[in-house]
Amino acid sequence: MKILNNSAGKFALAAIIATAAATSATAQQEVAAVAFHDDWSVFETNEGTRECWIASAATESVARRGGQTVSVRRGDIRMMVSFRPQQGVSNEVSFTGGYPYREDSRVEMEIRGTTFEMFTEGEWAWPATPAVDAEIVNAMLRAGSAEVTGVSGRGTTTIDTISAIGFTAALRDAERRCN
Repeated sequence: MKILNNSAGKFALAAIIATAAATSATAQQEVAAVAFHDDWSVFETNEGTRECWIASAATESVARRGGQTVSVRRGDIRMMVSFRPQQGVSNEVSFTGGYPYREDSRVEMEIRGTTFEMFTEGEWAWPATPAVDAEIVNAMLRAGSAEVTGVSGRGTTTIDTISAIGFTAALRDAERRCN
């Protein structure tokens, strides 16, 4: 597991939340995909600040409470990687679980046997640093899938599988569009 410095991580998280919440979350809801690569879609916007991102929905989701599998209602479940060249941002990873995470909790993303810890705020989770973003992206380039585990404010543990099929092509497409 990647161990993260708590105070540095919270500072980075605050900066990420301010930019990502104002851009990726809003833009994803209002912008149509410009390309599709298997399980991943590419988005691009030039409104205000140029931004490109890729997104994929969970291919499988399981919710457990008290050791039992339960049925829960959730919003969109998406992994995204964003590029904002005017702000010097590339390969910024984010994940939305479709529910508010437990306060001060962490989300774990497991890719090819490596676990990455992500900080949470509301329905969103992010790595603490751009270096961890890069590690996640590099792992996804070689992976078949990622497994994301989080805990809701109600104590439900969710495990979401994100396919890596099409990840490399979508990532390269978004990078090209935002150069």
